[in-house]
Amino acid sequence: MISWPCMLKLDGDDELIYLDSLPDFNSQCNDFIFSDDDYVVDSLGYCYLIELISGKLGLTKVDKTLSTDEVIQLIRAHEFNKASVCLTKIHFFTVSEAISSLTN
Repeated sequence: MISWPCMLKLDGDDELIYLDSLPDFNSQCNDFIFSDDDYVVDSLGYCYLIELISGKLGLTKVDKTLSTDEVIQLIRAHEFNKASVCLTKIHFFTVSEAISSLTN
């Protein structure tokens, strides 16, 4: 079971997309063209591939889990692109805290 909120990581792009829920995922991502290397990370660090299942977007869990440090690195790259936060000040204790920071 997916632990919301999540973040979408598009291959080749440092921008992350905050996803509050499955309906939010469907509304924000319905018109995207996904690569096989795009993935969603849930609040526990579990990774999911994005697949078209019965004509609808779906998430399939894969055997990959990101640590809090790995998620922090993704968020630092994301924030670097925005150039609005001092990267050395980005620290979190959990994946959930890190993902929730994307709403700010």
